Amino acid sequence: MIDGVDLSQPLSRAEADLIRTAFLHHHVVVFHGQTLSREQHFAFAANFGEVEHSAVHKHKTKRYGVAHVISNLDSDGKPVDRSASPVSNYNWHTDKPYYRVPPMMTALYAVEVPSRGGDTEFANTAMAYSALSPDVKRRIAGLRVVFYWGAGYGAAEPQITGSGILGAVDHPLVRTHPETGTKALYIGNHSSHILGWPPAAGRALLDNLLVHATQPEFVYTHRWRSGDLIMWDNRCLLHRAVANFDVNNEHRILHRTVVRGTVPF
Repeated sequence: MIDGVDLSQPLSRAEADLIRTAFLHHHVVVFHGQTLSREQHFAFAANFGEVEHSAVHKHKTKRYGVAHVISNLDSDGKPVDRSASPVSNYNWHTDKPYYRVPPMMTALYAVEVPSRGGDTEFANTAMAYSALSPDVKRRIAGLRVVFYWGAGYGAAEPQITGSGILGAVDHPLVRTHPETGTKALYIGNHSSHILGWPPAAGRALLDNLLVHATQPEFVYTHRWRSGDLIMWDNRCLLHRAVANFDVNNEHRILHRTVVRGTVPF
């Protein structure tokens, strides 16, 4: 956690350097008590790289080019329970792994949160990789995971989304952090199979690694307050929302930006 920084104002070079150092060391950085417009949120994230525009909103009512809304509300503004959906944010995932160049960072800002619950959990896949046995590390070295949107609910092929058809991509199962050199597992929802393996065997390996990577010793749970902003490293973390609140009656509204990364290797 970093105190004493008003993220609604431009960061000094010293502040930006401090935040980046904490980000690379801890992978999750928390700021309490912020008051941010969507434009200010976008400007904060832009200190750390190119903020991705959300094409799904380009021709809709949500403003294009700024942080976009993630909520449990339907089109009439009423809370709805989406936790059972196999492609929802309530499943362990890293953001946009089905992109050839996935984002390196996500920044999520709490606008309105439940009176209790509505947490977000983060699993450190670098710690999980380090804890694997040497035999398992040798077995998975060089393997590649196929990702596409829709794999989470068993779709046999890439699905049409608001952004159009997102084709399948493959990324290393064990990816190397481009700034720290640390190795981490690259898995989670939207993963389909292991390239070149029989589908069932690849799916079993991915499922076993996910169980391993999300053990309590690798997980941090954030209990939201309104005004919190969290930034995290998608290159070595999984995350998921937790439906531990009255999902059909309470609001959970957050704004999100993602910063473009590099091709995993």
